[in-house]
Amino acid sequence: MQTRIQGTVMPVLEVQLDPNDSVFAESGELSWMTASIQMTTHTQMGGGGGLMGMFKRAVGGGSFFMTEYRAVQRPGEVAFATKVPGHIVPVPVSPSNEYLVHRHGFLCATPQVTLGVGFQQSLGAGIFGGDGFLLQKIGGNGTAWLELSGELIQKNLAPGETLRVHPGHVGAFQASVGFQITTVPGIKNAIFGGDGIFLAALTGPGTVWLQTLPISRLAHQIAEYLPSGGAGRAASIGVGGGLLGGIVGSMLNGNDN
Repeated sequence: MQTRIQGTVMPVLEVQLDPNDSVFAESGELSWMTASIQMTTHTQMGGGGGLMGMFKRAVGGGSFFMTEYRAVQRPGEVAFATKVPGHIVPVPVSPSNEYLVHRHGFLCATPQVTLGVGFQQSLGAGIFGGDGFLLQKIGGNGTAWLELSGELIQKNLAPGETLRVHPGHVGAFQASVGFQITTVPGIKNAIFGGDGIFLAALTGPGTVWLQTLPISRLAHQIAEYLPSGGAGRAASIGVGGGLLGGIVGSMLNGNDN
């Protein structure tokens, strides 16, 4: 098996598979593949928590199904592209080197890698789309590829060193890093600070990967320009109302003359 990551802002992972080699990904992640690749969809791959683990992931926003891509009889290629501008990060996985990654951060992995729920907490309605905060746990043996949005910032935390992060900027971290959701200190900060009321506290030792473009923040910004959204619809009504009011006002002023 050989891999290469191509592109810059919207990279793609190309995986060259020898006969009987395979990788798996969440259903719907495929970008392209050669004719020699065989697809098989399962409800779970790699023993990642069984049916209940898959159900928890689905409730948290992940896919209930996994698809295996296997080269049959002759070599082949399968590719997975990022969904938003960002980076693709390969990580070695072993029982002593496991990872937690944000809910949309798993791209694909080799067959012996497992995927399950590592952390899940409700943060109230309106936070992360009302789905709460979920981290997927990557274990087993092999290689996994992570999809992190925006620019990638890597922090190596010393034992006992704590970094407080807006939850949306948490991309991935080694399982040796302690993690908990905390509230912003001070009632004024929580109400008027504009940064939300929750922070993620990550405590070393271990490596943390931060992403500069949380998908929830990107979606919020785009929603303001969508006609079907509340903010977008209000903006459309405001513009339309202003134009209509201007036309009616001109007609009335014309009748007064």
